[in-house]
Amino acid sequence: MTESPQNAQVSGPLSGAASEPAPKPAVRDHGGTLSAAIDVWCGGRADWIDVSHGSNPRHEESPPLSPDDWAALPDQCAQDALIEAARSFWNVPAEADILAAPGASALIARLPALRPAGRVRITLPTYNEHAAAFEHFGWDISDTGPSEAQVVVHPNNPDGRLWRAQELTAPFRIIDESFCDICPEKSLIQEAATPGTVILKSFGKFWGLAGLRLGFAIGDPALIAGLRAAMGPWAVSGPALRIGTHALNNHDWATTTRQQLAAASARLDLLMQNAGAQVLGGTDLFRLYDVADAKAWQDRLARAHVWSRIFPYSSRFLRLGLPPADRWSQLEEALS
Repeated sequence: MTESPQNAQVSGPLSGAASEPAPKPAVRDHGGTLSAAIDVWCGGRADWIDVSHGSNPRHEESPPLSPDDWAALPDQCAQDALIEAARSFWNVPAEADILAAPGASALIARLPALRPAGRVRITLPTYNEHAAAFEHFGWDISDTGPSEAQVVVHPNNPDGRLWRAQELTAPFRIIDESFCDICPEKSLIQEAATPGTVILKSFGKFWGLAGLRLGFAIGDPALIAGLRAAMGPWAVSGPALRIGTHALNNHDWATTTRQQLAAASARLDLLMQNAGAQVLGGTDLFRLYDVADAKAWQDRLARAHVWSRIFPYSSRFLRLGLPPADRWSQLEEALS
């Protein structure tokens, strides 16, 4: 069974959506394609609101950087400080190892190589890079039945589904918690102590610093060792080490930000419902809506220089991230 929490942080699964064929994992599409929208609908980049991705529009302020952060190879002390901050922030079990990497995507691309190819269970719809990575390494992909590996995105993108530990049944388990920092009480981080488990954390989503390229793999020391060998030395830049350590140690910022994101996502839901959309789920970083014609909605918003996300497997799904605090009026006018 899936979990449907009572608070506004995460909602799902797709109980209210119109019936459509089951999605297929073949197409690799992403949000954040603003340059393509500008090519069609013109305008300068500053004229646009990009809500096609799920990153926090209010990013964590960076600490001052030293010349050595840029010029010197990242030293072990800086790497150790980042790992210590990560272990504290996510309450990582002592038995689990942690690897920092240049973004969660770099880890996703390497994870399937850690075990011999077999069958991997990936329940759809979800983030498509997992299926693409496993397919690249020769795995058979299924969304049901027994398997040698299992991938869950928790909470799920795009519908916000939450998973329970007892639903993870494969010997090789990947739990993608890229969006779980908005609801840390729902984290499955204790599963990181279970053999065969890797939990992914993304720095770009909650902290709003996607361009920094920082992510983490947490879990079975044997699996983390394999990833560490594949990454090689100095995988994380000096600036990313310093900024990541500062942010992970700033627990007060995280608490305040969760409150702000909850209020903003509720405001977005109300705005979209008043415009005729039905809320299907999502998280406090992105919301998923059911609309009669998703492409028509995307075009309508784009004419007002608001870029949204639609999906190749659904004609009705429209996903919106949160606009910057000073750009809500542009979204409101686009929907009026």
